[in-house]
Amino acid sequence: MAETKKLLRALAGEVLDVPPIWMMRQAGRYLPEYRATRAQAGDFLSLCYTPDLAAEVTLQPIRRYGFDAAILFADILLVPQALGADLWFVTGEGPRLSTVTRQADFDALGPADAIDETLAPVYETLRILTRALPAEVALIGFAGAPWTVATYMIAGRGTPDQGPAHALKAENRALFEALLERITQATIGYLSRQIEAGAEVVKLFDSWAGSLQGADFDRYALEPCRQITAALKARHPSIPVIGFPREARGRYEGFARATGVDCVALDNSVDPAWAARHVQIDGCVQGNLASAHMVTGGPELIAATRAILRAFAGGPHIFNLGHGITPDADPANVQLMIDTVRGS
Repeated sequence: MAETKKLLRALAGEVLDVPPIWMMRQAGRYLPEYRATRAQAGDFLSLCYTPDLAAEVTLQPIRRYGFDAAILFADILLVPQALGADLWFVTGEGPRLSTVTRQADFDALGPADAIDETLAPVYETLRILTRALPAEVALIGFAGAPWTVATYMIAGRGTPDQGPAHALKAENRALFEALLERITQATIGYLSRQIEAGAEVVKLFDSWAGSLQGADFDRYALEPCRQITAALKARHPSIPVIGFPREARGRYEGFARATGVDCVALDNSVDPAWAARHVQIDGCVQGNLASAHMVTGGPELIAATRAILRAFAGGPHIFNLGHGITPDADPANVQLMIDTVRGS
């Protein structure tokens, strides 16, 4: 059945007349059915760790829209929690974690190979989805890339400039690199277990890659992605990997060659014509409609969607947003985007 799944065909390098389509954060707060299930769960982490409910919200956008792929409903900060960090979510503000800024904080973390007990519900969610998804829909697993996860663990929350992580990198490079290595090894194990549970594709989200410059980008964004991809390919040779070094700008060029990923996801600051010449030449690209179009809709959404389709028509392409859909998006605009991609 895998060869009939459009997403897997694109990831294998096939150029399709109509690209496969899915959407980052497609299971989310813009959907009324998600909000109802979220209320049933009681809180965000309970939703992530209750397999039946996590599978339900993963399936909701597939039922409503018929996307070509479903992405596991979870959160990138479950790995820090599994390593021993305290994690909680503040309504209207986002995640909070206990911080890792001193050697004693790092020493209190658990080993990278001891995360599976905490994350067992995530694997069960994937097993449920393998049984519940339509046969033509691919199943995507994911994790946060080590740099992005580290920025949250060091600051204890999201920050506009990842300043605390940059500060620790400058002040105590050995501690910073030890933390990245712990996250890297945990992520390899986590994604490998996701694949064993049924994920047919995995994606690494490096949401804050753009704040790394020069050699730091090579060392802390590119190299961990290369290590994780190589380890996964050694264990699961047939499983494709998507890399998303968001806001990497010119560093998108050559990223696939340097890391071994099968597809590079592009944020919406990247000009599709440039990306077709400089990134798509190395394989599949994913993206990159601006999320704002899901709010505003109309002729601008249609025109922007068609422009992306034209730019990437000469190579393998997965249609997606350049970042996650926002809670204020109109579900009708999602349908308009899909209809435009599929020529309805």
